[in-house]
Amino acid sequence: MQLDLNLLRALDVLLEEGSVGGAAFRLNLSEPAMSRTLGRIRRVTGDAILVRSGRFMTPTPYALSIREQVHATVLQARALLQPPEALNLATLQRAFTLRGHDALLDALVPHVVSKVTRQAPRVQLRLLSETQGRGDEEVQDLRRGETDLMLGAAPPPAPDLVTEVVGHDHLTVALRAQHPLLTGELTAERFAAAQHVSVSRRGRLHGPVDVALAEQGLTREVVVAVPVAAVAAQLAAQSELLISVPSKMMGATLSALGLERRPVPVRVEPVPVMMTWHMRTDGDAASLWFRDEVRGVVRQILS
Repeated sequence: MQLDLNLLRALDVLLEEGSVGGAAFRLNLSEPAMSRTLGRIRRVTGDAILVRSGRFMTPTPYALSIREQVHATVLQARALLQPPEALNLATLQRAFTLRGHDALLDALVPHVVSKVTRQAPRVQLRLLSETQGRGDEEVQDLRRGETDLMLGAAPPPAPDLVTEVVGHDHLTVALRAQHPLLTGELTAERFAAAQHVSVSRRGRLHGPVDVALAEQGLTREVVVAVPVAAVAAQLAAQSELLISVPSKMMGATLSALGLERRPVPVRVEPVPVMMTWHMRTDGDAASLWFRDEVRGVVRQILS
């Protein structure tokens, strides 16, 4: 069977748009031409792909099962046929969007901005916090090129995303100076009996620390959840509340607020720091350079 790769591209766009009209607009085709292409895809696959459901079209179970693989295959084919580019940092005009956990960005921003703008003065940077929604929003941002690089501990899973573990950090307990718990050893029991702030972009009141406490038959009281680690640090500096945050990422912020640090008195796994990007930029020279610069700064902070 001779395979027309244009059908693969058309199938990818149809599955993304979920409509013949939307796919026709994306591919600069008329709707009748797009309908004929959908007919060819149906004959090749032996599946309806999209079926009418009221005013809308719904993908079939088969279409849903191949959607991610089709998208990844189209990107791989495009990368193979794209000639390598020569990189001239002095003249590079590009805007890179880096999205990540606020604690990471707080630690990274001064170093990344300095390194990048010094080498490539025409490059612009957009630094965004993690989304408050579901992981599929972040996947779509990476696919559309609206985000070039993500930093975090739990990247969104998708076959067309590439993830690299850059390093690890350890949680530390931060509390204000003269806090009563600074007198004597901070045992698991004393730690659990205190009141806590949880850092969660989705407002979760339960996390790895609670799992570790439960293994010892203990529970803690989380009185507030905040989406930003810097806000949690401010609360700890102005109250008796405890926070458990990544030690090296938050080091400068904790020191600036005069917070004391103690080891978390239960066993909690180190926090991974991961970089995630879309596979279509794997061979892009400018993207490779940008990832190298960010990777170097992260490793310096975590060393």
